[in-house]
Amino acid sequence: MKFGFVDEHRQVWPVRVMCAVLGLSASGYYAWRGRPESQRSVANRELTEDIRLIHAESSGCYGSPRVHATLRRHGRRVGRSRVERL
Repeated sequence: MKFGFVDEHRQVWPVRVMCAVLGLSASGYYAWRGRPESQRSVANRELTEDIRLIHAESSGCYGSPRVHATLRRHGRRVGRSRVERL
C-alpha cells in the first residue's frame, strides 16, 4: 500500500523524499514498480468488479452473503470471507 501511495504521488513529490518520509527504500519502490501484477491481484480486481456489479444491481441491498450466493449461482467458486474482504 505504501508503494502505491508513492506511485500515485510521484508527479507531485520526489520518490526519494516520499520513501524517506515513509521509511521505505527507493530501490524497493522501483523493484515493486517493475514487478508484474500477481495472478491473485488480477483475480481480486476482476472479482471486485463482479461484486460491485451485483451490489449495484440489487440497489445496494445485497450484503456479502447474498453477493456470495449470487456469485456461486453464476459458477464463480469463491469463499464468503474473500467476498467480505473485497
